[in-house]
Amino acid sequence: MSTPSSSSLQDFPADLADWSGVQLLEAYARKATSPVDVAKAVIARIEVCEPQLQALYAFSPEAALRDAQASEQRWMKGEARALDGVPATIKENIATKGTPVPLGTAARPLVPAAEDAPAAARLREDGVVVLAKTTMPDYGMLSSGLSSFHPLTRNPWDLSKNPGGSSAGAGAAAAAGYGPFHIGTDIGGSIRLPASWCGIFGLKPSFGRIPIDPTYYGRVAGPMTRTVRDAALMMRSLTRPDVRDPMSLPYQDLPWLDLGLDIKGLRIGVMMQAGIGMPLDPEIRAVIERAAKILADAGAVIEEVPAFITREMLDGLDDFWRQRAWMDMAPLSDEERGKILPYILQWAEGGKNLTGSQVYTGMNQMMVMRHAAVAATQSFDFVISPVAPCVAYPAELASPIHNPEEPFEHIGYTVAFNMSDQPASSVNAGFTQAGLPIGLQIIGRRFDDVGVLRLSQAWEEMCPDRRPWPRV
Repeated sequence: MSTPSSSSLQDFPADLADWSGVQLLEAYARKATSPVDVAKAVIARIEVCEPQLQALYAFSPEAALRDAQASEQRWMKGEARALDGVPATIKENIATKGTPVPLGTAARPLVPAAEDAPAAARLREDGVVVLAKTTMPDYGMLSSGLSSFHPLTRNPWDLSKNPGGSSAGAGAAAAAGYGPFHIGTDIGGSIRLPASWCGIFGLKPSFGRIPIDPTYYGRVAGPMTRTVRDAALMMRSLTRPDVRDPMSLPYQDLPWLDLGLDIKGLRIGVMMQAGIGMPLDPEIRAVIERAAKILADAGAVIEEVPAFITREMLDGLDDFWRQRAWMDMAPLSDEERGKILPYILQWAEGGKNLTGSQVYTGMNQMMVMRHAAVAATQSFDFVISPVAPCVAYPAELASPIHNPEEPFEHIGYTVAFNMSDQPASSVNAGFTQAGLPIGLQIIGRRFDDVGVLRLSQAWEEMCPDRRPWPRV
């Protein structure tokens, strides 16, 4: 990695808490700052913002400072690791040794994890300074910062609004400047939705690209950062193999930091309608249409992608996930179930009387969705769309509609690409008149994670509406 000139250091943000991972590694190499100084700056930011945001769980400034001191010593000895000294947070459901994993719900016993999950292990091996875990809603089954275990997490752009979820704390922490590196998980939009609503970058990689434990159909871990290049830095580490994930892809040493892309001649589909769910907010439509025009002006060939999600697909997925959730809750005592967020419990109870035939039909509809997503997008180099039909909604609500009988009306743009294994990102594309962020989803062909990062980087540079990060 090249080192910056003295003049480029002067262009870095005034507060160390706002430096990117790329900037920090360059500065550490020049001995222009130290991991300890950076950790102190980020801890100070957290101490100011966290009483309002409530984005963190198991925050341990003492442990972070110890890790930063060890990192500083490695830099001084010329033994620095790939990401040495860069502050990070890890979503609560990604196990870290010695920390309980409540999965966002008060119903689970607080048993310390025996070991780091793969993503946490890879980051620690490469020297990151883990500051804290980040919050999530009950069982990760809400696009919300509402939880029966964690305090209500809020959006840094507007404290009356929701950060999204289920990677709620990660989205809020990244936007607020709790260090450069954050990692979330996504099974229906749980990285991309908070990334969109918090104005950050989030990558849902191809299924299996990042080893995960426990693994599950459609579930991935991925980076959530302020910049695309920081996410690419994280991917170099996160994608290393781990035998605990039997569904992971064979490891490939991909050119994660080679982010150049010639847009001219690219075939880019625009999926403006999800086909199901909430109507698209006019302000979101305008921002995505503007993005398509900018890409066309840069030489891309833009074509419409017809909607392909059907009511049968979304309702089948709902049936399957309700029954899956009920299987987690059924063994609990009445007292334990009484601790679960009522919205989630009511939703899950809708699965307890489903027949085997109904559950099988639901899973089959997920397979139908998978095939439909690939068929609709395979003729394009990339597809762009809104991330969600709405912008950030009131913080106290469990979902935009706030009705457990209509739980997934806002994930029509995102969920299909979990089912199809395709990489997809959310990168900020603009803001509403009220100042709320709007995300652009960029979808690639199966396994073209690098391509999604490249188009995301190109858009990040082209986006006409850039604003200072929020100050809580």
